[in-house]
Formats: sequence, structure tokens, C-alpha cells
Amino acid sequence: MPPRLHLLSRASTPTAHTTYIPLAPFLYPSITRIHVQQHQSRRSASILSQLSDTKGAYNKRIRVGRGPSSGYGKTSGRGHKGQKQHGKVPAGFNGGQTPDWVVSGTRGEKQHFNTQLSPINLNRIQHFLNAERLDPTQPITLRELARSRCLHGVARDGVKLLARGKEELTSAVHLVVSRASKEAIAAVEKAGGSVTTRYYTPFAVKKVLGGQMDAVHSLQSRIMLDIATNSEDSEGAEATEREAATATEIVADERRRYRFRLPDPTSRKDLEYYRDERHRGYLSHMVAEGKGPSLFFRTPGTTKLGKGKDGSAASKVKKVGGAEGGRVW
Repeated sequence: MPPRLHLLSRASTPTAHTTYIPLAPFLYPSITRIHVQQHQSRRSASILSQLSDTKGAYNKRIRVGRGPSSGYGKTSGRGHKGQKQHGKVPAGFNGGQTPDWVVSGTRGEKQHFNTQLSPINLNRIQHFLNAERLDPTQPITLRELARSRCLHGVARDGVKLLARGKEELTSAVHLVVSRASKEAIAAVEKAGGSVTTRYYTPFAVKKVLGGQMDAVHSLQSRIMLDIATNSEDSEGAEATEREAATATEIVADERRRYRFRLPDPTSRKDLEYYRDERHRGYLSHMVAEGKGPSLFFRTPGTTKLGKGKDGSAASKVKKVGGAEGGRVW
């Protein structure tokens, strides 16, 4: 076979070294895109071998006592002998020794004056008024709030009125709640309504929601209100007999309408709250003019009446530290 002379001549001919010619700038994005696509394809292929469930999405029940291959066979992960293998150990059990909670006691775990109240805001009340699910012509109590689903359940101690969305309140409403914030009271009264804070026990909340107890008046308040409304200019035995007859009639009507009577507060803390006019308490009418709601302290700046030298009533102010009208307790 004759030799391939053209190949030999080409191999013996010296070739010039090729020089590097840079690419045009407009080709850079396309090359970069191709490189990224190749890298992503390789990356996605490597991720396939590392896929796993989201943490907590798959919870397989561990079957113990099914052989040694699972790691929970034979003793089922409980070890050998002892109380922890044979049964359960109560929390805080010290093997018969006096528990720590008996020796040291428990402290700081109870809040004796804690109250659990359901919050209700003014914008939600206005929304239900616009939807005609609340009647603004009648007093709105926790019973109406629960029945209209404005509140989804009432907490143990009642309802607290808050002022969120107070600029949306345009209707004059009369609210009877357990507690109310200062801003909420001002917003309701600015719209022409009123707020009255009323005392409720946990038992009273349940019975009011069930329709077995009056949501506003206790028996004593109904008697006093009826006597004050129907009072005439009569004195002596006739007025006493009329009041007794009125009280008897109200008691009979109370028994017909409700099974339970709405209680009044007995503790000093609750009495002072509902005697305070700033809280719009329903017992604020019992506080004399110039007096404070406190049952223990006198109101600063009040005067004490005494007799002057001539025997006439004169005003005397007790001096404390040389200042008049200061502390009097």
C-alpha cells in the first residue's frame, strides 16, 4: 500500500500557534445561562438522593419487643429490673423519702386576685349593630353579647369593654359589663350611650347566660328602684306599708321569672371597684358627695364638721404637718 504522502507532509510542516481571540461581550450572558442550566441539572440530580419528609410530618409508631434488629427488642428499651422497668414512677417520687414539694412547699403558683375576663372591643359591637344582630334600644349585657355570637363564650368572671376601634362607634348604646377601660367609657359616652360595670360571680355568669338569672338587677336593687320610682309624698305607717307590699310583690315576681338571684360583691376589693364613679360602678350612688369609694381611707381634702365657740356648726380641717386639707388618715 503506498504511503500517505499528504499526511506525512502535513505532519512535517510547522504550524503556527493559534492566538486566543476573546468572545464578543454580547455572548457572555448566553454562555453563562448555559453553564448555570448545566449546573442546576447536575444539582437537582444530586438532591434526589437527599429528599426526606418535613420534620414532624411522618411519625411512625415504634413497635417494641419485636426482636433485636429494631433495637427495641427483649427489654423494649426499659433495661433490666427495677421499678422503672416493672411499672411507672410518679412525678416527684423520691423512693419513699419525703417529697421536695412537701419539705419546701410551693410558692408563687397562685394568683388569688386574678380575674379571667373576655375582651370585647367597640368596633366589633358597632359591626354587630350595623348587621342588626344587637338591639341598641335595649341594654346590652353579656347575655346579649353571647347570644348574638358577638362573643364566642364568656370567661369565668365576665366581660371587659376595650376601646379598639372607638372612632368607628356611632350608635348610642347602653352597655352592662364587668369591667371597662377609661378610653372605652369616654368613647361610649361621647356617642351618647352609657356604660355600667356590674359584679358577676362565676356561678352568676353561667346562670345569666342560661336565662336563669337577671343580668342587671339584683333583688335588693329591684326593690329600691321600684320604691324610688313609685314613691309618693306620704310619710309614716302608710309609706312603710306601701314599701313592704312593693317588696313582697317584687320577691314573688322574681321567683316566677328567675330561679336564681344575682349576687352583690362582698369583698372589699370588689366593693371599692364598683363604688367608684370613675369605673361607672353600679354601686357608685351609695357614695356620699365628697366621699371616696374606699372603705378604709378617707378622701384627701375632705372637711370634718365641728362646733365653733358660739355653738354653731363650723368647719374644721385636721392639720397634718402644718398643712390644711392634706392627709386626714
